Amino acid sequence: MKEKIPTRDNALKLLKEYTKTESLIKHGLAVEAVMRHFARARGGDEEKWGIVGLVHDLDWDQFPEEHCKKTEEILRQNYWPEEYIRAVISHGWGICTDIKPETDMEQVLYAVDELTGLVTTAALVRPSKSVMDLEVKSVKKKWKDKSFAAKIDRSIINRGAEMLSMDRSELISETILGMREIAEELGLKGNA
Repeated sequence: MKEKIPTRDNALKLLKEYTKTESLIKHGLAVEAVMRHFARARGGDEEKWGIVGLVHDLDWDQFPEEHCKKTEEILRQNYWPEEYIRAVISHGWGICTDIKPETDMEQVLYAVDELTGLVTTAALVRPSKSVMDLEVKSVKKKWKDKSFAAKIDRSIINRGAEMLSMDRSELISETILGMREIAEELGLKGNA
């Protein structure tokens, strides 16, 4: 069977088929928004980058022990192009796969996946409960508190920033900007 270029509607439908946890769906939407933001800034294919971001954790809700491996299987069953599959799998490099992020799209996904979680958590503890008034310095302050969002692996974010030759502050700033684009949908508009 021939590969099929997925549409955003296909990707969202697939995400919702395998993901029932609202916070995981919002995480997929956040990563999609940030990927689209970076694609525009770096001359990438916004649709492709966004779709990859949307489905990157497709298997996490149902198959956390088979993370990335199950997603690869699902995407192959749906005849997704190899480029999309490789990008999605590469975000688990060093954790659950040995596929190193090499393309710009893969490296951005690797860098922003954990960071979107940190930004979300940092926004939710603000009085405004909003990403709209969240500043880089606030995220960096939370970064230093190892008990804050303790499950977020900051070393992955650092490696991702290095891969992209970006300063961590710049990576945080661009991630916030990307998430602001869909703050309402993410439940992060708050009262800012």
